[in-house]
Amino acid sequence: MVGMDVDAPFSEQWSQDDARNKAQNVAHNELLQAPKNRPTRIVAMGGGTGLPMVLKGLARRAAPKGGQPGVDITAVVAMSDDGGSSGRLRRQHGVLPPGDIRNCLVALAGGKSALKDVFQYRFGGARGLAGHAVGNLLIAALAELKGDFLEAVRLSGELLGAQGQVLPSTLASVQLVAQMHDDTEVVGERNICRAQGRVRRVSLSPRSPPPVDGLLESIYTADLIAIGPGSLYSSVLPNLLVDGVAQALKETRALKVMVANLMTQPGETDGMNCLDHVQAVIDHVGPVLDAVLVNGRAPSEESIQRYARKGSYMVTAETRELLSSGVIPVQADLLKEGSKIRHDSRKVAACLLKMARSGL
Repeated sequence: MVGMDVDAPFSEQWSQDDARNKAQNVAHNELLQAPKNRPTRIVAMGGGTGLPMVLKGLARRAAPKGGQPGVDITAVVAMSDDGGSSGRLRRQHGVLPPGDIRNCLVALAGGKSALKDVFQYRFGGARGLAGHAVGNLLIAALAELKGDFLEAVRLSGELLGAQGQVLPSTLASVQLVAQMHDDTEVVGERNICRAQGRVRRVSLSPRSPPPVDGLLESIYTADLIAIGPGSLYSSVLPNLLVDGVAQALKETRALKVMVANLMTQPGETDGMNCLDHVQAVIDHVGPVLDAVLVNGRAPSEESIQRYARKGSYMVTAETRELLSSGVIPVQADLLKEGSKIRHDSRKVAACLLKMARSGL
C-alpha cells in the first residue's frame, strides 16, 4: 500500500518534538537571512472546491511583477476523502486519495498548461474507468511506480507547471469520524455527507496521524496561513487534526486567516453563522485563528432565494461577536459576478496578499 497502514503505530515513525524543533530552527534561520524582497509565503489549507479557488487567484500573482516580489505558495490538502474516483482508488489500489490534490495542482497551473484539460477529463460510461479523472489515475500510477505518493504529487506538479507545491497533510491512510448531535457516530467522509443531522465533532482515525515532511516547516516560515473556505468538517478541520499542526499554528509568527464560507452547507453547517464556524475550529484545536475574511457584498435577492430552496443560507457575520472570540473580522467584496454565489479567486487572493504584506 502506498502511504501508511491504518493500524500502524506512529511512535517509531514520528517524533513531534524533533520535527517541531527542526521546523522552528528553519524558521529562525530564514528570518535572520531572508532578504526583504523575498516572495510572500502563503500556506493555504483545505480541500474540496474552496482550496483550488484560493490557489487559482494566488497562482496569478506567483511571479514577481510591478515591484512586487511574487508569492511562494504551499497548498495543504486533507487526506480523508473516500468518495467518488478517489474512494475507488483507495479501496481498490490502496493509494491515498488523489482527487483534491489533482484539483489543487490544476489550479496552480494557471492558464498556460495544455495538460490541465487532460488532468480534469473524466471518463464516461458505467464500468471500468467510468467516473475516473485522468489526473487521478496518473497520480495513482506514479505513486505505484515510484512507491512514493509525495513524489507522485511533485512529478505531477512538474508536468503541469504548477506555480507552487501541494502537500498532502499526512501520508497516513486516515478516515474521518463524526459524532453527530444525536450521539451517533458516522465513519467515512462519504457516509458523513449522506447522514442526516448536524455534526457535533470530527476526528481522524487513527488519531493524530503524523504530518507529511515539510508541512510544519511551511507553517513556521509562512507570512500568512489561509484556512478555508470549504466544507468545515470534511475539508477544513481534518488538516488541523494532523499531529503537530495546531501547535505549529499557535507558535508560528504567520498571520492565520480563516476565509469564511459564503453559504451554509445543507446537512453539515445548517443554521451556523460565521462565529459558529470560528468556534468550531477553536473547540477542535484551540485558538489558532487571528482573523476571518468575510464577504461584505450581498448577493442578489433572487440568488439568495434560489439557494434557500435547496436549504443553503448566507453565513452571517457579526463584528462584535467575532471580536469577542478573539478573532479580527476583515470585510471586503469577495463575491464573483454571476448567478451562482461563489468567491472570486482574484478578490480573495488580493485581500490575502494585502493582509500578508501589511500584517492585516
